[in-house]
Amino acid sequence: MRSAFIHREGRIGRDGDFLLRPLKAQWKRSTGQAGSWILDLKDRKIRVNAIAPGPIRTPGLEGLVPAEHTEGLLGELASVVPMGHLGKPEEIAKAVLFLASSDSSFVNGAELFVDGGLAQIQDLI
Repeated sequence: MRSAFIHREGRIGRDGDFLLRPLKAQWKRSTGQAGSWILDLKDRKIRVNAIAPGPIRTPGLEGLVPAEHTEGLLGELASVVPMGHLGKPEEIAKAVLFLASSDSSFVNGAELFVDGGLAQIQDLI
């Protein structure tokens, strides 16, 4: 395969929260499309994979709450991640680079969770 298409998935669209139903529907639509994308793009030698990041420490995440509550939010999020800390943007970038590289030349249709193990325990918390 010559090229790679990597789309973003996320835990938020998988949860059953009433307020997140539109996102959940979108997630189902995009993951359902991945299989057809694989078939549609195979003749063009394009692989299709997904990256599913967990909570990542970014200015956007830190800006969700007033400054005096930032550390509390980050600490709470980190407490539910099995690895005990938030991810870094460069960790997501490295995973995307792997999926885009020839090192993953036989990876097609995968969803790579870069979330410190959170997706594996989401039904337990």
